Amino acid sequence: MSNTARPTIRTPEGRGRKAAGLLGTVVCAVVLALAHLVSGYVTWLAYLIEPDGFWDTDAAGKSGIAAGIGLGIAVFGGLLTLAFVKAGWLRTWWYALPVALAVAALLRLTVLAPEL
Repeated sequence: MSNTARPTIRTPEGRGRKAAGLLGTVVCAVVLALAHLVSGYVTWLAYLIEPDGFWDTDAAGKSGIAAGIGLGIAVFGGLLTLAFVKAGWLRTWWYALPVALAVAALLRLTVLAPEL
């Protein structure tokens, strides 16, 4: 058995993992930003809808529907955030966005609902 030394080729393994991690972080951030923008927009529309008077039950219903849709999208964004944080692609501060949007939608559905 000969003990010949073979030349070793050094490959930057860490560089490939860093690039993949960065790409995953960027993709997750873009997906969550889009989900939060949609949720925020629908919740904002729920706050804009005000009834013209006591007879305008249609506007009150549409405000509740918009707030419910905003809440649903916020919950979906929260579940995506949970998955992305558990995977290690995002930091835990990303939980603040879906929680804030869900609270805003819940407030519009309950305490701040339009009065007839």
